Amino acid sequence: MGLVSRDDHWRIPEILWAQIEPLLPRHRPAQHPLGCHRERVPNRSAMNAILFVLRTGCQWNALNGTGICSSSSAHRRFVEWTEAGVFEHAWVAALHDYDEFVGIDWQWLSMDGAMTKAPLGGEKNRAQSDRSRQGWNEAQPADGGARRAGWPRRRGSQRQRLQVGA
Repeated sequence: MGLVSRDDHWRIPEILWAQIEPLLPRHRPAQHPLGCHRERVPNRSAMNAILFVLRTGCQWNALNGTGICSSSSAHRRFVEWTEAGVFEHAWVAALHDYDEFVGIDWQWLSMDGAMTKAPLGGEKNRAQSDRSRQGWNEAQPADGGARRAGWPRRRGSQRQRLQVGA
């Protein structure tokens, strides 16, 4: 038994599951010759676990303590369904239903986006680096223009480079 032992109304209701289930790809059960593998986790439990992660923002490994579904099964199913386009199709279907019941004003639309760098965005691609035009302690002017000729260029703690032929 895990942390989520009772239905606290966050699980997928029957009506919504009836719309999502046809979008899921069919799975052919692979029979192991020795019959030693566990049965596949039901699709509904895996979807409940995926939506739990999306709703709470918890890590995948935190699912192991909830009792909904194992983290490895939920993540494996999430990857499988993402590649099959299940979530995109569900989103489009929900968008059409919302447009039918409430209506979407297509005259005014907005897209939300972040204009900052991701804190853990990974390594920077060196092919896209600005280092060919910019020194380590030299910032480009904000207006894109050249610096004033009379202003000294300082290199901070960089050592003087020896010039060839000097």
